[in-house]
Amino acid sequence: MQRDKEFIKKLEIIANELRIDVINMIYKAKSGHPGGSFSSAEIIAVLYFHQMKIEPENPDWVDRDRFIMSKGHACPILYAALARRGFFDKRHLNTLRKINSILQGHPDMLKTPGVDMTAGSLGNGLGIGAGMALSAKLLKKKYFTYVLLGCSEHNEGVIWEAALSANKFKLDNLIAIVDYNRLQLDGYNYEVLPIEPIIDKWSAFGWFTQIINGHRVEEIIRAIDIAGENQGKPSVIIANTIKGKGVSFMEDECDWHGKVPDNKEFEIAIRELSESIRIKK
Repeated sequence: MQRDKEFIKKLEIIANELRIDVINMIYKAKSGHPGGSFSSAEIIAVLYFHQMKIEPENPDWVDRDRFIMSKGHACPILYAALARRGFFDKRHLNTLRKINSILQGHPDMLKTPGVDMTAGSLGNGLGIGAGMALSAKLLKKKYFTYVLLGCSEHNEGVIWEAALSANKFKLDNLIAIVDYNRLQLDGYNYEVLPIEPIIDKWSAFGWFTQIINGHRVEEIIRAIDIAGENQGKPSVIIANTIKGKGVSFMEDECDWHGKVPDNKEFEIAIRELSESIRIKK
């Protein structure tokens, strides 16, 4: 049990280390999306440092688990995880969004080692994930496909078309995780286009559903384990999160969807995240 607690603490620390990488990247690039990257930090930490079967030295390993960052603008948190896992040198993080960089403003599978699918227009990730999961079934492969969705991304109709298809083909090797921070580019979801009752909608589309606190590592691990044991239908985990989590002035603030911190804000963010790590250690 003590070792389990220490492991949970380790993943919590990794999540904040990833946040520090993200704020450094965006500050240097003077462009990027901190809010949605921060809200998904614990989810990414669990997937890449605990859950997924991957080989950084062999990114195209055919039996690896697949991950799709459907909310592609949050790619800085994915890049940070890939670098820390050894898919590429961490020095590349300083080149975010620069011309000829392997780290563009949305994930590009042709440029970045470890990226399983290019992301651009919102909504497409789930359909692609369903295709990957169906391929695994047909080829009798044991890998899982994980798709990280944004909550406002549910405004895209193609999400629901993919949900129908995944249910039809009984894709129990497909796990969608919704980063449910309730905010989008210019307001709360309920102000722009309400998506509630989200859990009832997924259930009605035939998915196995769970709701968790997306910042509690132990809940994320438990939910993914349960989803992996589910048979006969795809799984979705609604992870309640806070946009900008980890930095006091960013939390639950719509403005930090795609805002770059100034010098003072950058210093405060680094100090707060570093202090969180120090306390956990």
